[in-house]
Amino acid sequence: MTYNFCINDFEGPLDLLLHLIRSSKMDIYDINIESITKQYLDIINSCVDNSVDANSEYLVMAAELIHLKSRLLIKKDETLDEDEEYEFNSEEDLRNKLLEYEHVKELTGTFHQLEEKRSEIFTKLPSDLSEYRSENTGMIKGEVELDDLINAFELFLSRQKLNKPLNTKIAKKELSVHERTTQIRNLLKKVKKCEFTEIFDVLTKPYVVVTFLSILEMSKNDELLITQDENFGKIMLEMK
Repeated sequence: MTYNFCINDFEGPLDLLLHLIRSSKMDIYDINIESITKQYLDIINSCVDNSVDANSEYLVMAAELIHLKSRLLIKKDETLDEDEEYEFNSEEDLRNKLLEYEHVKELTGTFHQLEEKRSEIFTKLPSDLSEYRSENTGMIKGEVELDDLINAFELFLSRQKLNKPLNTKIAKKELSVHERTTQIRNLLKKVKKCEFTEIFDVLTKPYVVVTFLSILEMSKNDELLITQDENFGKIMLEMK
C-alpha cells in the first residue's frame, strides 16, 4: 500500500490509527493488530523527519503496538500479567482508547461548527450616552426619559379601553395645548405633586392626546420635575 501523506497530516497517533482502521474497512471491535501495526510502522518509516523530538508521541504508539502484537503472538491459553509500563495490554485496551478518541473528535467537530456560527454574530457593548444629555431638560430627573412616559401613556390607554362603557356619547369641545398646559400648571400649583395618570381626568381621545402633548411641552420648557422611584413604578409630576 502506498501512502501519500505523513504524520503531520494527523492530530496525533490515535488519529492516525483511526484513519488506518477506516481506510482498511476494519471493524473497530475486531481490529487486525498485525495488519494495523505493519501499516502504522510503514507510515512512520516513510516520514522524512524521523527525529525523536518531531515524532516522539508516534514512536511511543509504535512501541505500544509492537508490545501488544508480541503479547498476542503468545499462546492464548497462557495467562500474562499486565505490564504497567505499557498502556495497551490487550485488544480491548486499544479498542476502548480508540472509541474514546473517536467520541471526543466528534464532539470537537460539533464545537467547531458552533464556533463558526458564533463568529458570524457581532456584538457591541452598551455605550455611555450621558455626555449627549442636556442638563436643562426635565426628562432626565429621576432617570425618567421620554420612552418611560410613552410606555406609561400606552399602559394607561390600554387600561382605559377595558373600562370604556359599551355606549358613549361624546360632546366635541376644542382644546388647545396652550389651554391644557395652563390647566395642568394651575393644578400642580394647587396639589404640588400628582401621579402621571391622574392628569388625564377626561378620557376622550382628543383630550388625552392634548394632555400628553402638554406634559411634553412643559417638560421641554423645563417647567416640570418628572421622577420615578423604581423601575415600572409610579411616575410623579410636580412644578419646579
